[in-house]
Amino acid sequence: MEMWDRIGRFAAYAAALALAPYVVIKASWVLGSLVGALPIGAGFNTAGWVVLNTVTIGMASAGILVALSLVRPWGLRVPGRPLVLCAWLAVGFLVPMLPYAMLSSLFTHAADVKPKSSNDATMPGWEAALIEIGFVGMGLGLALGLPAYLRRRWPATFAGRVDPADPRRLRAAVLGTAAVGVFWLTWAVGSDLGVTHVGEADASWRALYAVDGTWSLIAGAATYALWTRERTKTPRWLLVAAAWIGSGSLFAWSGWKLAITLYLMIARPADISLPENLAVAAVVHVVAIASGATLARALMRGVVRSSSPGPLEHSSPDSLEHTAP
Repeated sequence: MEMWDRIGRFAAYAAALALAPYVVIKASWVLGSLVGALPIGAGFNTAGWVVLNTVTIGMASAGILVALSLVRPWGLRVPGRPLVLCAWLAVGFLVPMLPYAMLSSLFTHAADVKPKSSNDATMPGWEAALIEIGFVGMGLGLALGLPAYLRRRWPATFAGRVDPADPRRLRAAVLGTAAVGVFWLTWAVGSDLGVTHVGEADASWRALYAVDGTWSLIAGAATYALWTRERTKTPRWLLVAAAWIGSGSLFAWSGWKLAITLYLMIARPADISLPENLAVAAVVHVVAIASGATLARALMRGVVRSSSPGPLEHSSPDSLEHTAP
């Protein structure tokens, strides 16, 4: 077993272990809110708080299963499509947030922290530390474990081939990533365009959109370079990794934020709001979701085409399940 494969296997186990406390903590929040032992978050009623945390428990549990599937023998027998989708979403959620974790700790000051009322849900320091360790550990573990797994099962994943079903749609998606990335970066540098509650646009919020905007530009640029096969000094495997991570980030995070945005637009809770204009945010997130999905589809078609000489219409990730490196 070569060194990188050993590192990938160790990282996958570490990722699953790191996120396990998060599931336990979230489960305690759900049970505590149901029996009245713990307060609920601001802007939520009991049902909404339980649903929100139950969804995050499911997402974290899925992430743990994905991490274990990267290292356990049964992971090679898991159907290809669900595994690729879950891994893509998990990587998109967690890996891009590693820079944000560092940026938010560097640039978020005490002045940006707003006081909470005594009825708000509070989080002990040890819980916050375990949750942050869980996210960072899962992100780093997937970043190392997923490539090792893909190399074992689908070597063509890093062949660097992009095969769009509709070139015009892929071109529009690349332009969409550029537009979304630039727009988010204007928020990051202090622009108030499309911002309704300027006072709530704190350093943490701007750092988040600095990371999101950067990954959006990276995803579009990497996919465009692979598609047009332009000469670049950047290794192709690095371009492929950037395109996968960036497209997953666009789809996963904008999907999550769109759900929250729509909830706020419909429910209009009096005690919770976002800095951005909800209508503007919804449109931008829709563009980001569509762009991320289009990039990923073109990348996946390239993997299938590179791995299977037959007609693309009869190929799928499931047909590659027993491919050996």
